[in-house]
Amino acid sequence: MKKTVITIARSYGSGGRTLGKLLAEQLGINCYDREILRMASDASGINEALFGQADERLKRSPLFGILKKNPYKGGVIPPENSDFVSDDNLFNYQAKVIKELAEQESCVIIGRCADYVLRDDPDVIKLYFCAPKKDCVARVMNQNGLSEKEAEKRIEKIDKYRAEYYRYYTGRDWNDARNYNFCLDTTSMSYEKLVEVVTNFIQIYQK
Repeated sequence: MKKTVITIARSYGSGGRTLGKLLAEQLGINCYDREILRMASDASGINEALFGQADERLKRSPLFGILKKNPYKGGVIPPENSDFVSDDNLFNYQAKVIKELAEQESCVIIGRCADYVLRDDPDVIKLYFCAPKKDCVARVMNQNGLSEKEAEKRIEKIDKYRAEYYRYYTGRDWNDARNYNFCLDTTSMSYEKLVEVVTNFIQIYQK
């Protein structure tokens, strides 16, 4: 297999994270998710906890959805700058790690606007996984022991944040199919079958 970098965006409850990890196993490559926070911390010297805290601040901010968009343009802010540990620069360092991973190896990268960060890389295959609300609710209820109402509320909150985060850092709509090479409804298929479908697409796409 030629060098392949797969980015995965997914609606909450679609099983996208699990599918990404299984896909990586099938292809014999690494899968990166929250590991990127640790790697960005190592690269910047900024405490890893600050990266997680930045995500939580954005989630809690009632203004996040209406904040001015700030699409990622590349580069990082140097340590001597007062904005070195700003939320935007924490994103910059995550993007730096994503670019370095894409240069060094075949891998699967989950979330973190990786499809946008790597939009000009010809080796990248950008995937988006989704499912109808009722299926997402059922999966979230089963995995987290939540009531139907609790699961619906969590899905709505997380998907809203993902859409706003993506729009802020890319200027694009998160669930716009034009951002991706392949969009897949994960309903009514086992993970084994889903991995087979995606693997077949990758093989066809690379021909």
